[in-house]
Amino acid sequence: MDTVLQAQTDPKSATRLGDLRAAMAQAGVDAYLIPHGDEHQGEFIAPYAERLKWLTDFAGSAGIAVAMADRAAIFIDGRYTLQVRDQVDGTLYQYRHLIEEPASAWLAENLTASMKVGFDPKLHTAAGLHRLEEACAKKGAQLVALEDNLIDKVWRDHPARPQAPAIVYPEKFAGRSSAEKRALVAKVVADQGADAFLFTALDSIAWLFNLRGGDVEFSPLLYSYALLFADAKAILFVDPAKLTNDVRAHLGADVTLKAYDDVADALSTLPQGVATIGLDRDTASRWVMDRVAAAGRKGVPGADPATALKARKHPAELQGVREAHIRDGAALTRFLAWIDQEGPKGTLNEVTAADRLAGFRGEINSYRGPSFATICGAGANGAIVHYRASAKTAAKIHADMVLLVDSGGQYLDGTTDVTRSVAIGTASPEQKRRFTLVLKGHIALASAKFVKGTTGGQLDALARFALWQEGLDYDHGTGHGVGTFLGVHEGPQRIGKAGSGVALEPGMVISNEPGYYKTGEYGIRIENLVAVREAAETPAGAEKPLLEFETLTLAPIDLDMVDESLLTAPEKTWLNGYHAQVRAAVAPQVDGDTKAWLEQATRAI
Repeated sequence: MDTVLQAQTDPKSATRLGDLRAAMAQAGVDAYLIPHGDEHQGEFIAPYAERLKWLTDFAGSAGIAVAMADRAAIFIDGRYTLQVRDQVDGTLYQYRHLIEEPASAWLAENLTASMKVGFDPKLHTAAGLHRLEEACAKKGAQLVALEDNLIDKVWRDHPARPQAPAIVYPEKFAGRSSAEKRALVAKVVADQGADAFLFTALDSIAWLFNLRGGDVEFSPLLYSYALLFADAKAILFVDPAKLTNDVRAHLGADVTLKAYDDVADALSTLPQGVATIGLDRDTASRWVMDRVAAAGRKGVPGADPATALKARKHPAELQGVREAHIRDGAALTRFLAWIDQEGPKGTLNEVTAADRLAGFRGEINSYRGPSFATICGAGANGAIVHYRASAKTAAKIHADMVLLVDSGGQYLDGTTDVTRSVAIGTASPEQKRRFTLVLKGHIALASAKFVKGTTGGQLDALARFALWQEGLDYDHGTGHGVGTFLGVHEGPQRIGKAGSGVALEPGMVISNEPGYYKTGEYGIRIENLVAVREAAETPAGAEKPLLEFETLTLAPIDLDMVDESLLTAPEKTWLNGYHAQVRAAVAPQVDGDTKAWLEQATRAI
């Protein structure tokens, strides 16, 4: 992206940046890294860890800033190229694309010999620091780990760490007991030649111990570390104040409990037989790796052994997810019927609409909150991929515009994520054509059959093909994994241009969300969650096992946005079949007026 500065006078941001620079001078460093992240490299983080937002006002879920004495830059990906200009003072920070113009390149441009670049080792992985270390080395500069976080030194009224209690996640939803999971994962650890594995990913720990928490917004996670030994015994590092008697009893005698901050001490006092410790290359911080080495153990970075097992949902989990989507679909259908009637009146804005959707979900007993901040983008705001409205900036909803609503819920039996783009009033011919191109891509992916061993990267072109034929595309992935009452984004599976190199396997839940965005005018995205399953039918003569997708999300796709002339007969058959499924599942869950609207919204075309 270009580096043209956008002037936005913000005395508060300037003061905070000045305070940081004073702390940098005191610490003896010439530059400092400020990532969006916590000690566990989480996407959603607690308020105490929102250091990037405190410094720059950037509220996105990914990014990093680099500050020097006389200049600074913020690096964001394609989702946030518009948002960053609205939130971050362009007179203080250069805007850079995280992938195309990374922080390593910026440092290489601006560092001189003998300069020191400070960082908090708890907030960076070794892999994440590699390119930065190379950039420093080329200029004769040095990357320096600092014991104290410099933002924390100058952040007045810094929020305390969260104190939400842990809860036991019922086995009827989890499908397996914690002891069963620990045995399965411990076998993987042993087979890999390690004596133990130090878990740093919060969702893996929650899944492994059948625990949930409330430390992180949008995801029911518990700040913790865990050390699982090859014999399936474990140490769980967590604030003891968060553990009720029920939780302690649930964990049992094979799980030793230690305080969250006791990781370093525990590593140094392990039996000599625990010589090799596995570490998650994606979430184990540089600090963790250094502590393992300091304890005289061999740390072996690799894949988190719980991730693949967690991704392949147990049948009990899949059944819960299906049931959660029926209830969630009913709430969303009520919202779509309401917005269809009220939207054209011009009395709503993005915040009031999002609040109404939250209200419909809130009436469901098992609802535990949103799975991410609702994106409700009216008109031009819909073209901002990860837009988030506020009371101050919320745009009016009125006739003859496109409204994009991307939202999701956390339920005890499942996590949902769904996007619908709808016409408020009448859509233009261009909007209908491009919506239909997106729909064609969505249908192509939803109806695909693929041989076992296929990755998401190999399927991505199916979702983009119709758009590509008209010189159009979108700057985000097509699909991400989703947890079960866990994170709305989880790996290792994903669908995108780069892919992940991970084959899709039965039981994996993933999103199907192609889109199109016309800057300054409107945005379109159609997102359903799907589960990978064995194909219901295998052609005669097939030589390899076939897989397909089961669509989980149940909510109408706006037929008023569809240009029927662009759809093939098989595409119409898919859409009509999907809408019949929606109607059958959702109609019994809604009131009479909504049911009548649903009948029309899911009519056959």
